[in-house]
Amino acid sequence: MTLTRPVAVLVLVALAALVPLLGSSTALHGTGEAAAPGVGGTALLRTVLFAALCVPIGELFVNRLARRVPGAERAVGHPVGPRSWSSFAAAAGCVAALGLASVVATGNLVPDGLSDIDVGGLYASRDGKLALLEVNAFLVAGLCAVSRRPATQLWPLAAVVVAEALRAHPATEHTPLTGSGLTLVHLTCAALWVGGLLHALRTLRLWHGRYGTEAGAALLGLYARVAAVLLAAITATGVWSSLRRMPPETVLEQLTATAYGRALLAKVLLVAAVAALALWAQQRLRRAADPLTACAPARAEVVVLGLVVAASGLLTALPLPIRW
Repeated sequence: MTLTRPVAVLVLVALAALVPLLGSSTALHGTGEAAAPGVGGTALLRTVLFAALCVPIGELFVNRLARRVPGAERAVGHPVGPRSWSSFAAAAGCVAALGLASVVATGNLVPDGLSDIDVGGLYASRDGKLALLEVNAFLVAGLCAVSRRPATQLWPLAAVVVAEALRAHPATEHTPLTGSGLTLVHLTCAALWVGGLLHALRTLRLWHGRYGTEAGAALLGLYARVAAVLLAAITATGVWSSLRRMPPETVLEQLTATAYGRALLAKVLLVAAVAALALWAQQRLRRAADPLTACAPARAEVVVLGLVVAASGLLTALPLPIRW
């Protein structure tokens, strides 16, 4: 039992890593589109960066919810609460941001060696400055996570979210501020949803033996109510963003004829599966004799959400669809 859980986690992480690494060639097959060199590696780095955002944001979110659970205030934080993963996430995010910055520093090409990386050139371009901002923000977030005030990591994490929103919509795009605003809301809500559910389940596992089912059910209920709003916001911003890049009259064709459309379709199907699992968990939470039986579909939801994060990383690395 001791080894089963870590092994299962490693297997799931490995499977999630295959999505950005191998998904790019599958999505591009037969489309006639040309992707940038190293698209699989770039997609993997973006997946790690997104996951590194989800973990600490989710911890801060659920810890705040936990303070509203009567009698469970002492379960938040160390040593009674679950051990924070924020410092590890910040380290992983910093490494991923460094890798992405090295790609930007070589003109969006995969560097063959350190001599190919023009660090000074990063300051000369918008994408370079945003890449450096993300590296420094994750570094500061890691320092905040191990400080006496871990909640202060919210500010550098917010800087990463803003940088990602700006990076995804260059100034040459039509109405880039609108696109950045949509991405900002989409990414923030997604991080709260994914990271929040992960930390909520970790907290429930610890609380079960100490506070019984009532405190855990109350926490899961609080999360579920907020998650419903988050899902609505994610859906609305996702649909709007997609229609900005794929006009309504071309959506159906581009979902199967372009790499971006195929990856988007896969992500939509995964999100639909997540929504079904979330509804199942909510029904169990409300009607089951033991509300914590909702943890079973919630755990499956976390696994599928991991695939959604990987699909999102892949989506950002693929060539944008053609506006027919």
